[in-house]
Amino acid sequence: MSSAEESLQRAESLLEQLDAARAELEALGEDDDPDKAIEILGRLSELAKEVEAELARAKREAESDAGA
Repeated sequence: MSSAEESLQRAESLLEQLDAARAELEALGEDDDPDKAIEILGRLSELAKEVEAELARAKREAESDAGA
């Protein structure tokens, strides 16, 4: 398995975590703890950054593999 494929698999796993956190946020509802919502939003932000980094890494690896 190439590094690009591994990065894509990590990004896929992160997207699953992102979706789970989003669902958790939606399940909170309006009357629940706003601190919990802020915590989940922070987690969503961090996961999104990690997904972006993995996709960028996969792109670089694919380009490097194509040039080799």
